[in-house]
Amino acid sequence: MQKSSMERSVESKLTIYFDEPFWVGVFEKLDGGKLSVCKVTFGAEPTDAQVWEFILSNYRRLQFSAPVKAEQKQNADNPKRRQRNARKQMESSGIGTKSQQALQKQYEENKTERKRTTREQREAEKQRQFELKQQKRKEKHRGH
Repeated sequence: MQKSSMERSVESKLTIYFDEPFWVGVFEKLDGGKLSVCKVTFGAEPTDAQVWEFILSNYRRLQFSAPVKAEQKQNADNPKRRQRNARKQMESSGIGTKSQQALQKQYEENKTERKRTTREQREAEKQRQFELKQQKRKEKHRGH
């Protein structure tokens, strides 16, 4: 059976690891060759049931990073190879380099956004203080 040109595959992967002092989960979403990631801090070590409940209730609200181009690997359907790969992933700690790059990019974007909003707030407060000072000056000279 041939795939139609409109059909695309979406893969999701969750990696949970201990990043002193918290347990962290990294959601990776591979959609049409584009990788998006989201980092979630769990705090205490989550059980499988807690992770499953978190996915069911919060997945749609996760803030994924901007998509990064990533090549999609085609895995063989050999069950022994799949088991070997799963064991290898369990032994390795942390997340992949593409995911780290996407997380870093998201972190930088959030940082610039935060800087921009704080600058705007600071300027607005400065303007408010100036207008308040002007108003007080006018009130002083009102009776003359």
